[in-house]
Amino acid sequence: MNAGPEAPWALLAEVTHACPLHCPYCSNPLELVRRGAELSTAEWARVFEEAAELGVVQAHLSGGEPLLRRDLEEIAAAARRAGVYTQLVTSGLGLTAARLDALAGAGIDSVQLSLQDARRAGSDLIAGRDSYTAKERAAEVIRAAGLPFGLNVVLHRHNLDRLREIIELGARWGADRIELANTQFYGWALRNRAALLPTRDQLDRAKATVAAWRERRDGGPELVWVMPDYHEGVPKPCMGGWGARSITVGPDGTALPCPAAYAIPDLEPPNVRDRPLAWIWTESAAFNAYRGTGWMTGPCRECPRRETDFGGCRCQAYALTGDAARTDPACSLSPDHHLIRQAAEAAETGPARETAFVYRRPGRRSRP
Repeated sequence: MNAGPEAPWALLAEVTHACPLHCPYCSNPLELVRRGAELSTAEWARVFEEAAELGVVQAHLSGGEPLLRRDLEEIAAAARRAGVYTQLVTSGLGLTAARLDALAGAGIDSVQLSLQDARRAGSDLIAGRDSYTAKERAAEVIRAAGLPFGLNVVLHRHNLDRLREIIELGARWGADRIELANTQFYGWALRNRAALLPTRDQLDRAKATVAAWRERRDGGPELVWVMPDYHEGVPKPCMGGWGARSITVGPDGTALPCPAAYAIPDLEPPNVRDRPLAWIWTESAAFNAYRGTGWMTGPCRECPRRETDFGGCRCQAYALTGDAARTDPACSLSPDHHLIRQAAEAAETGPARETAFVYRRPGRRSRP
């Protein structure tokens, strides 16, 4: 008898797609959910109750910018009542001492602040608006509140050369942990790949910078670093395996095995307004579509790494080949690996620094 999937432990709660920033690498889908379609406070409370019953112990309250939800305190309180540890994932815009105090009192346990660059001009350019000063203030507020403080920096061609400055800034701001998240190319980032994809030399220097900082013994922030798969020839497991660890619930209640799965058109994801989260996790076709190894085709089927990387990213496979069941082109064994290789080679010689960003603001462009 099939025992079914193991229980998930994490929930990404995208409470809104509204955001004051316009980052060209944004992980939100190209088609954003309207404010009027968002789950209500009561619906989010039910999601957290069902998530806790299912086994979820940690949730990220994300967006867009979750601070734009006026009921965010009530949402955080519902997570606390359900016994779920919550982290606020924020741009920092709108985060005042009073707001954070109210959120912490309601149920926020930690805060992750985004940073686009160590320098004001670069940060504001990548964000698509003046925002660096607000982030400085937000860092002060988080540090003063005494909450666990994480800094998330999406890395790409336009900020990798300032990685040492970024780490130094995070240390000065008092971050406990700095997530150095090399850009994953789907959604907005894929649309901006020509402008964002770094060179191999940039990545090698950045990797050496991280290694040198990890050798320090001065009690600085923890550094999290993962090389992007465009340059490794080895795919990364899709969220630890499709439908294996985490559930994403979008602003309108769409439930997904990973945040980028919006882009797979034939997935037909379920919605928490229609089905309980337990059914979604265990029974839905969307969450079972690429679980395990039975679905695998091509070189994945016989690969000794199939239980390690699970064939790579299904969303990347679809974005680049139009077939989510194909071997991730990031894998050197994939028949489609040339798609990745050609893009990486173009980054070595192409005019990426002069390529216009397509901001998360359709129809408006700027030059990096």
